[in-house]
Amino acid sequence: MQKEVLAYLKTNRDKLLNRLNEFLSIPSISTDSSYKGHVQNAANFVESYLTEIGFEEIEQIQTSGHPLVYASYNQAGPDAPTVLFYGHYDVQPVDPLDQWKSDPFQPEIRGDRLYARGASDDKGQVFMHLAVFEAYMETMGKLPLNVKVCIEGEEEIGSENLYQLLETRKKQFQADFAVISDSGMIDTNQPTILYGLKGFTGIEVTVNGPSHDLHSGLYGGAVRNPAMALAHILTSMKDEDEVITVEGFYSDAIPLSKEERELIAQVQGENYSATTGISEPVSEKGYTAKEHTMARPTLEVNGFYGGYQGEGTKTIIPASATAKITCRLVPDQKPEQIQRLLEDHIKKVAPTGVSVEVKKEKLSAKAYKVEPNHPLIKKAATSYSKAFGKETAFVRMGGSIPVVEWIDEIYNIPIVLLGFGTPDDRLHSPNESFPLDSFDKGMETLVYYWNEVVK
Repeated sequence: MQKEVLAYLKTNRDKLLNRLNEFLSIPSISTDSSYKGHVQNAANFVESYLTEIGFEEIEQIQTSGHPLVYASYNQAGPDAPTVLFYGHYDVQPVDPLDQWKSDPFQPEIRGDRLYARGASDDKGQVFMHLAVFEAYMETMGKLPLNVKVCIEGEEEIGSENLYQLLETRKKQFQADFAVISDSGMIDTNQPTILYGLKGFTGIEVTVNGPSHDLHSGLYGGAVRNPAMALAHILTSMKDEDEVITVEGFYSDAIPLSKEERELIAQVQGENYSATTGISEPVSEKGYTAKEHTMARPTLEVNGFYGGYQGEGTKTIIPASATAKITCRLVPDQKPEQIQRLLEDHIKKVAPTGVSVEVKKEKLSAKAYKVEPNHPLIKKAATSYSKAFGKETAFVRMGGSIPVVEWIDEIYNIPIVLLGFGTPDDRLHSPNESFPLDSFDKGMETLVYYWNEVVK
C-alpha cells in the first residue's frame, strides 16, 4: 500500500504542483477587507479539492469573519484512530511589494524553491496533506485512518472565531489526536520534532504628558517628556543580562530540567549572525541562546512611537508616547497574570508628571508541551528520519500557535506538529518560498506517518 501511494505522488508531481500553484494564486489576505472575495475563493478551492478527494460531510462554516472549511472521512472503521488535521488558507499581506522579485500571487520556481505568498505559511503545507489524501484514495480507494479536516481563513488575524467554533462544535471536531503542519524544521532537510511551543501575551502602554506638543526650548526642563518617561519604564523591565526584572514574572515558569537541556544541546545551533545580520547573539544569564529562545520566557518591545517622525528636526516635547510589548511564555505561566504583573510594574516605576495607560492584548495563549517520548511523537520522528535520511532533532520553539493551546484545552488530546518549512522561507516577508525538497520529502513523511499510526 505504501509503495503505491508514494509512486502516485512521484508520478503526479507536476500535476500536484500545478494544483498547488492554483491555490497559491488566490490572494487570500485575511487582514484586508478588500480581499474578502479572494479569501472566499480560497475557501471554495479547499472545499472543491476535498470533494474531489472523496471526503464526506464537507461544510463551509460561516463566521462573522472568514469561513472555516470542515470535512470528515469515516470509512476506515471504528477501530481505526481518528486524526484532526488543522491548517489555514489565509495569508499575510505582501507589503512592501517592490521588494518581491516576482509577483507574490504568480508562483514561480527559482532554483530549488517555489516562491509565492503562502508557499510555506500555510498553503503549501496544507496542500501536502490534501495531496497525500488524494494519493491514498486514487491508489487504495480509502484512507488508512479516519480524518477530520479543519482549515480556517483567519489564522493570520488571530483566529478570532476559531475557539468558539471548536468549543461549541466539540463533538463534530472530536478526535484521538491532532496533526498540524504550520511550523518548520531547524534547517533545510533536517527533520525536526517540535514538542513544545511558547505561550503569548502582550500589552500596549501609553504615557501621556502635556495636552499638546510643546516647544522644547520654552518648556524643556520644566515638563516631563513622555517619550523619555516611557524609555525609563521600558529599560526598567529587563537588565543588561536579558533577565526580566518585573516582580513575580518567573514565579510560575517551570525550570528547564537537566534532561531537556541535554536534548536542546544536541540541536545544531543557528548561526544568528548569518540569518539575522547581528554582530553577536545575547541570552538570559545562565542559559544559552538556544535554551533562551526555545524554553525560557521573553519580554520584547515590538514598537515604540511618539512625537515627530518626519524628515529633519522638529524641536518638540511630544504630548504622548506609546510602546507595544509582547511576552513569550513557558508552561505554567498564565497570560492574564503576566499582564497584571506588567501593569503593576509599569505603574510602580512610572515617573511623576505623566499619566500611564495600559491596554491589554486580547489574544493570548498558554504554552504547550508534549512529552518527547510519546508514542505518536516517536512514530513521527521515525517517519521524518525515513523520508529525510537523517536523525530527527527534538526542539521547543519560541513561537506561539494559539490553536495548539485551544485544542489541548478543549479536547485534551496529543498534538503532533509536523512542520516542513525552513529558516530561509522568509515567512511574512517579501519573497516567501518553500523548498521543493520539503514538498517531496514532506509528503513522503506523511505517507510513512499515517502507516505508522495505524500499525
